[in-house]
Amino acid sequence: MSNVSSSSFTSSKMFSVFSHSLTHTTMSQSALFKFSYNKPCHYTPLLFPNNLPIAPPLLRTTTALRSNAAPDPPLAFPGAADVIVVGAGVAGSALAYTLAKDARRVHVIERDLREPDRIVGELLQPGGYLKLVELGLEDCVDQIDAQRVLGYVLFMDGKKTRLPYPLEKFHADVAGRSFHNGRFIQMMREKAAALHHVRMEQGTVTSLLEQDNKTVVGVQYRTKDGQELKAYAPLTVICDGCFSTLRRSLCHSKVEVPSFFVGLVLENCQLPFENYGHVILADPSPILFYRISSTEVRCLVDIPGQKVPLVWSGMANYLKATVASQIPPELQDAFISAIDRGKIRIMPNSSMPADPYSTPGALLIGDAFNMRHPLTGGGMTVALSDIVLLRDLIKTVGDLNDASSLCKYLESFYILRKPMASTINTLAGALYEVFSVSPDDARKELRQACFDYLSLGKIFSGGPIGLLSGLNPYPLSLILHFFAVALYGVGRLVIPFPSFERMWIGARIVLCAFCIIFPIIKAEGIRQMFFPKSIPAFYRAPPDR
Repeated sequence: MSNVSSSSFTSSKMFSVFSHSLTHTTMSQSALFKFSYNKPCHYTPLLFPNNLPIAPPLLRTTTALRSNAAPDPPLAFPGAADVIVVGAGVAGSALAYTLAKDARRVHVIERDLREPDRIVGELLQPGGYLKLVELGLEDCVDQIDAQRVLGYVLFMDGKKTRLPYPLEKFHADVAGRSFHNGRFIQMMREKAAALHHVRMEQGTVTSLLEQDNKTVVGVQYRTKDGQELKAYAPLTVICDGCFSTLRRSLCHSKVEVPSFFVGLVLENCQLPFENYGHVILADPSPILFYRISSTEVRCLVDIPGQKVPLVWSGMANYLKATVASQIPPELQDAFISAIDRGKIRIMPNSSMPADPYSTPGALLIGDAFNMRHPLTGGGMTVALSDIVLLRDLIKTVGDLNDASSLCKYLESFYILRKPMASTINTLAGALYEVFSVSPDDARKELRQACFDYLSLGKIFSGGPIGLLSGLNPYPLSLILHFFAVALYGVGRLVIPFPSFERMWIGARIVLCAFCIIFPIIKAEGIRQMFFPKSIPAFYRAPPDR
């Protein structure tokens, strides 16, 4: 993946923290990602108590060795950060930026500040772009060769149907965006680090610091040069990604891996429909193509299974023998060339419902908190929507130091996020199941019915695509469309000449649809998803200022 050239990445002046006779910590001069801003000294210095001459009382950590627990530390440390953010990916960088804009002092600790190189997190739905605008970060998709995405094209058994986003009521600039994930993240990090109230540091968080009453008061982390340090804040937000090592103590971590994506980059080729994502309903499961720059097209081949597929030596042969013949002819030569270059990447497609513990002083967000199958590209849209909501909730709180009251108030976050999150999560899981090949006759009919239903156009395609894009996140609408697909499949079978066999398959289609979607809805929470106003946390008022 090519790097984004920017003078801000190579400047020699580092972001420093004034300490008034305290030792100040700086990032290594050799770090690839540097923050270089000439900042006036009239703002309040950002001090961190791990450098205080007198150490605070010992705290226990979330590691297994907790026998050294000592008396609780003071409720607040003079000069400490207001919020610690663990992880500076899409969620962490956006959260740091928006909290700092509201004059919160933010300490960001990221394991690796170099440009990430990933094969997912490359497509931002229109609903996610609108959230980016709300956060004031829309310029982060500029100057990274991001491509506009106007919808999807489905391919199945030689047929194709175009499914545009319902963008008629929005500004002309509103559309999806696809890009190199690393370039996007670096732009967000740079913008966050430019703010006076943000300190961004490279380090690996090893544990959370807790008081005896289970309140999280900070983190222990290891710097790039091996120093073991502690940082304290009234609120710690964990957003260290899909491979989070900290979420086990903060949520029911039920990660499932239904499949893997095998990623390739096709160079200097034209998509059959430019500015559209291409979804090939192949055997055994979907294949995706979308442009990530003006000269590159990302290909993601889904391979079902919970174990890493094949050995590296056999992957190239599998792609050539099984996959190449199923993709559009216009892309086959570029596909074979990408295989021959040998840059084949594999990424697990993880899924995890949001099921948090109520933990004073700590909060999960992003993929560390909630994941869904990446088939629909909804992860960043959910994360940015959560950050907008969290910003609005925290903005009404004057003092973050009352951890118990803040924790109780932020329980409303888990309810208020449900319309957007549960709609995208459920649709992603359901579509993956429907689009995957099955030997069952009823599943085959449901797959065909879904393609034909979407091919009808108008509300039959605009409704589901509006849900997928994050523009119309209504769970009830999702359920109506999903079972409309099932009933459409039944109608195709029994009209005009019903038979007992066809009626039996029709009944099994409805049963299949129920068996696919009900477990997903149950994991999301039926009451939270459809009746959020019946939950007391929905009405929580902020703590007194």
